[in-house]
Amino acid sequence: MNTPQDPRKYAPATQRNREPILEVLLQVLPASGTILEIASGTGEHAIFFAPRLQPRKWLPSDPNPELRASITAWTAQFPSDNLYPPVELDASQPIWSVEKDAILNDAPIAAIVNINMIHISPWSACLGLLAGAGRILPPGGILYLYGPYKQGGEHTAPSNAAFDESLRSQNPEWGVRNLEDVIAAAKQQNLQLHKTYQMPANNLSVVFQR
Repeated sequence: MNTPQDPRKYAPATQRNREPILEVLLQVLPASGTILEIASGTGEHAIFFAPRLQPRKWLPSDPNPELRASITAWTAQFPSDNLYPPVELDASQPIWSVEKDAILNDAPIAAIVNINMIHISPWSACLGLLAGAGRILPPGGILYLYGPYKQGGEHTAPSNAAFDESLRSQNPEWGVRNLEDVIAAAKQQNLQLHKTYQMPANNLSVVFQR
């Protein structure tokens, strides 16, 4: 629970998924450059991944000012010299702030990481994420997605079906996405499916390469 004196927010899932995600990131990320995290949320992933992924740089982002304050507070407590301050970025927008950011000239964006966003946002956010990755990533650049997916139009576990129902009851534009729909939309942005990894709690790591 955060307070006015302590703006840090907490996401319990971070503690459960950060080690398995790191294991995949170490396999798929380019060896150098900046890793742009879209929808960084609380900032707990950023402070965990950044020091463990050096010499790569880690750039967190979020459209929500309260979450950016949380990221800033977490990074103040757990600083890392390769961790940038968070930037304001809405994945659904046609141009992202980082596309005009001179600070990235020394270490251009080589990969984009997005954890647990596309099912808790409208489909337009997923399409915007894929379009941005298509614009920004260099040839060979990596887009990493983590979360639950339907496959062949079917949920992969009863818990995912219940989660999907819960999401749609909160917002009809939310919901667990069809993996095939995401792959097809990525292909339109010159992003080819590289590999999928089975993850804990019926989630997937889905890795695309430009």
